[in-house]
Amino acid sequence: MNYYPVSIRNVIKGLSKLPGIGEKTAERLAMHILRAPNDEALKLSRSIAELKEKTKLCTKCFALSDGDICDICSDPSRDRGLLCVVEQPAEMVAIEKSGAYNGLYHILQGLLSPVEGIGPKDIRIDELRSRAADGRIREIVIATGTSVEGESTASYIAEAMAQYRIKITRIASGVPIGGDLKYVDQITLRRAMETRYVL
Repeated sequence: MNYYPVSIRNVIKGLSKLPGIGEKTAERLAMHILRAPNDEALKLSRSIAELKEKTKLCTKCFALSDGDICDICSDPSRDRGLLCVVEQPAEMVAIEKSGAYNGLYHILQGLLSPVEGIGPKDIRIDELRSRAADGRIREIVIATGTSVEGESTASYIAEAMAQYRIKITRIASGVPIGGDLKYVDQITLRRAMETRYVL
């Protein structure tokens, strides 16, 4: 790669660190950026800088947001009595794309994993308890994946929420066992949301 100037090598090196981007793809992307009009390249670099500067977690649901409260939490048309619990923002986006859900979210930012030393204090369980205790939630939909960690987290949440007068449901079949929720197609995810069951 020494046949490229340092400026190009640095871009190729940086791009190749992105998930799913090998050195050849990084090289093609760097060449595309180099050939692109200056304003297009600068717009890309500004949007990356802005992503790092402005993106933070919503103070209510812990989704990615440009402000303190995300667009979903601030949307008055959302069903405020319905709360869907997911592992990460990617799962929330997958459910949103399905169009099968119109409630609010709670993003755990992880799953319970005793093997890795991740317990209830390491994910957003305490914040979920606070939301359940305020009396506005009538149903919690647990939409963690079907891995061992996802299932154990779902069971833990169901037990932790038992003290509140809240209906606890789990998304139904359609999501493959051992599958990762963010990779499930929208039709399967829609069916899973529409046929969720009580734990």
